[in-house]
Amino acid sequence: MKNLKDRKAILWDFDGVIINSMPIRERGFREVLSNYPKDEVDELIDFHTKNAGLSRYVKFEYFFKNIRIESNTEKKEAEFAKHFSEIMKEMLINKDLLILDVLNFIKKTPNINMHIVSGSDGKELNYLCEKLGIECLFTSIDGSPTPKVNLVKDLLNNYKYNKDEVCFIGDSINDYDAANENNIDFIGYNSVELRLLNENYIVSFNELD
Repeated sequence: MKNLKDRKAILWDFDGVIINSMPIRERGFREVLSNYPKDEVDELIDFHTKNAGLSRYVKFEYFFKNIRIESNTEKKEAEFAKHFSEIMKEMLINKDLLILDVLNFIKKTPNINMHIVSGSDGKELNYLCEKLGIECLFTSIDGSPTPKVNLVKDLLNNYKYNKDEVCFIGDSINDYDAANENNIDFIGYNSVELRLLNENYIVSFNELD
């Protein structure tokens, strides 16, 4: 694998890579769906955990159409997604949640263009990064509802990067898939599953110094 510091651009997932948000995301789903049976919500949480890189829009759709077997739920899904975002905007502006191992590496590597490509809502992402004081570290910050694989494709086209100059660092199988489908290198981080699946893996960015 090409040396990380020789890249022209690095694409970063957000949840679990930039910020330790997964417990709070789960709490948000449980709060938004608190009026539904616990076993159904538990099933959604299991889907959410296994597909951390997918957007909340996909997860709410899965909940209503695959778990509850309801139809014509688009309006309801949008309402729940909005409520979920409101909760996240309150709970994720805590700087103590930031993963310093990653942020210190980004700050010490100003010659590489850094981009956030996430399954989280794009408007929410930009709000959180501004409140957390990290938006200045990134050339772009993009999220859902556009699928991650399309976000990566659009970013490569818009910035005219050569694919061998770019890599994607993430913690979910959805990140791995988005990188592979766009023919760019993937590096796993903060995931036991990806450490077993993918030979390109970073335990700590401090080790790169």
